[in-house]
Amino acid sequence: MNIEQLIADLKSMTVLELSELVKALENEFGVSAAAAVVATAGPAAAAAEEAEEKTEFDVILKSAGSAKINVIKEVRGLLGLGLKEAKDLVEGAPKTLKEGCSKDEAESIKAQLTEAGATVEIK
Repeated sequence: MNIEQLIADLKSMTVLELSELVKALENEFGVSAAAAVVATAGPAAAAAEEAEEKTEFDVILKSAGSAKINVIKEVRGLLGLGLKEAKDLVEGAPKTLKEGCSKDEAESIKAQLTEAGATVEIK
């Protein structure tokens, strides 16, 4: 069997079939492939795992709206940036403001920036 055919066969398998394959390979070779399951199963399994275990969120500034000065002030205060850095960040929207924060922190940042007039998204 050549590698290209094997890859084509893996792509055609369902997530459940891939899970069973990984378990069989682990048993056969006495190894653990926890990270390989996500890589092999593709985006569907990665998305399912992410949905179950989502503990870190990214706060993304979509636009500053009409009150750009207020948004710049809030970004400076929230992120501890200088005026120029905050201004560049706000004017370069859409931009990620903070990555890997808790849900409560992300919601707090979103609320403060929305109140200042910005459009914010949490992913």
